[in-house]
Amino acid sequence: MRVTAVQNSLTSFAEDVAATRRALDMQVGPTVLAAHSYGGMVATEAGVHPNVTALVYVAARAPDAGEDYGALAMKFPAPPASAGLVKNGNYLQLNEAAFLNDFANGVDPVRAQELFAVQQPNAATLSPRARTTHAAWRSRPSWYAVSKLDRTIDPDLERFMAARMKATTIEIDAGHLSLVSHPTEVTKLILAAAG
Repeated sequence: MRVTAVQNSLTSFAEDVAATRRALDMQVGPTVLAAHSYGGMVATEAGVHPNVTALVYVAARAPDAGEDYGALAMKFPAPPASAGLVKNGNYLQLNEAAFLNDFANGVDPVRAQELFAVQQPNAATLSPRARTTHAAWRSRPSWYAVSKLDRTIDPDLERFMAARMKATTIEIDAGHLSLVSHPTEVTKLILAAAG
């Protein structure tokens, strides 16, 4: 399989969707679009690309077309990580305690420190106007990995989104970064989506 990793700029939702579409344009043949966290919102929008044959969400946002994700998330308990958000101008990032204890819970402490060191300031998720115009999961088969110990997105919100999209769903005894702490389970899910 050919693997391409899109690097979200986190400066705007539109820019991140455009970057994903550019990567999809370069794919040859059927493509599984896999996404984590905020990337799920990007995949939901860009996943209608003709190359995309399946979607995989890993502890990820999966709004419906035009849905206010923030309003949806407020219907569930606030995850602990949200208390550690630090705003600097138009950018947000997690303080060290929230990153290590809530975002990277369950990750090897040395690896978690490395990930904290490269955390990008995030403007993309701040805009209340950032909404999907498509819900790719309505027209593409979808898979979802719920992180049962997630402290960044409420696990019941993850279950709600997975059920709503009728995704093939697994639950992992992991925090938000299950793709780091449990790579085998996440890899198997992506391979299942690839057939």
